[in-house]
Amino acid sequence: MPPPHPHRTGTSRRGLLGAAVGGLAATALPASLQLPSGTATAATPAGSWVLRWSPSPSSAGLGAFETIEDDRADSHTGGQPHIYPVGDTFRFNMHLADRDTSTDRQRHEVTGMRTSGSSYLRWLPGETWRTTYRMYIPSSLKATTSFTHIMQTKQPGTGTSPITVMSLRRVNGVQTIELKLFEADILVGRTDLAPLHNAWVDVDFRMKIGDGAAGSVRWILRKNGSTLVDATRTGVDTFLLDRVRPKWGIYRSLSDTSGSLQDCYLLLRNMRGYQWVDGPATVN
Repeated sequence: MPPPHPHRTGTSRRGLLGAAVGGLAATALPASLQLPSGTATAATPAGSWVLRWSPSPSSAGLGAFETIEDDRADSHTGGQPHIYPVGDTFRFNMHLADRDTSTDRQRHEVTGMRTSGSSYLRWLPGETWRTTYRMYIPSSLKATTSFTHIMQTKQPGTGTSPITVMSLRRVNGVQTIELKLFEADILVGRTDLAPLHNAWVDVDFRMKIGDGAAGSVRWILRKNGSTLVDATRTGVDTFLLDRVRPKWGIYRSLSDTSGSLQDCYLLLRNMRGYQWVDGPATVN
């Protein structure tokens, strides 16, 4: 059954700031994408996923993230805050009245992985990063004929294009969830959305940061211990300029023609960030 709707305190937004498709064989993957934590074989060097980020919503609040994009245009002050912690969960609310600074779309997102008041994780070329979390998509958050993104990776900066997008998209009238390399329009994986509605789903996203054909992406979705998607793309471009950072939340177009737009929300919990380290791992 869905989690209860939390009581909203009325605190202001400013007060809260502070089956798989297109996969390649696993044997073609870099060790950092194919091996579970701490596993080594004769053909691959010892290495491990080192935990770099594990925020507690109840203690860190929105300070867990590098930036907050909550109703940037102040379009719906009565609905603020749209992003806030509830117990061990981050909640993102979206109302039909909400508008971004570009009024043909809606956006309530958080970016990056903050590790202190003055520092955050930087995903750089040649590195391999992983983020895992639990996600709850209610049936009110539907796939659309235009874009509805619930996770992105991007180069920081206004107006930059996404590198990858996790989207809720209608395909031949069917609601799906998918991951794509954005600029090249390369599908990494896709599965039906309906079985994911009103349930907690485990997300595992891994990216080797590389320019040209030096990058790799792996995307895994699991529900109740069963794998719904495990898809990989290698030899792809996962870097634009400067660095890469993840984004989470609801970012959607108002151009949907399926009648799927309505008030909705998204829940995220158990958010973690890992870096692959070859050889003996040292936690800084």
